[in-house]
Amino acid sequence: SKSIRKRMKQHLQETTDFLKSNGFENPEIGIVLKQNDAMAIVESKVEDEKPLEVWKRALSNVAPGVEVRSRRVGGATFQIPTPVRENRKQSLAMKWLIGFARKRNEKTMSQKLAAEIIAASKEEGAAFKKKEDMHRMAEANKACSHFRV
Repeated sequence: SKSIRKRMKQHLQETTDFLKSNGFENPEIGIVLKQNDAMAIVESKVEDEKPLEVWKRALSNVAPGVEVRSRRVGGATFQIPTPVRENRKQSLAMKWLIGFARKRNEKTMSQKLAAEIIAASKEEGAAFKKKEDMHRMAEANKACSHFRV
């Protein structure tokens, strides 16, 4: 699934295939629940909610509604706000969650990912800030929207 492919580096393909073949994947949303124990950490830190609900809320909080695309018109380049398709929303949200989790200061990747998921579910963290920045940029360039791509 998308989440698995985004989380692994080049040499971790065999590990991911092994986990998938042994049934460690939740087919409902395509996240590996046992890998790196990130969801177990989320479960221990957020006791009043199910970790799956925290993950879904984090994903929806980080998914952008609008993005800006560059378009060259008459020698000038404009940033044109365009709506994001549903599958691209999910893909960008996962990419940002995992990318910003890698940059965090916790000790293991599972702790980093769990912390970023919890922060995103509370509308905090670097991934959520990225979404807010993208929306702010689209709002600032709203005047260029008649140049639609």
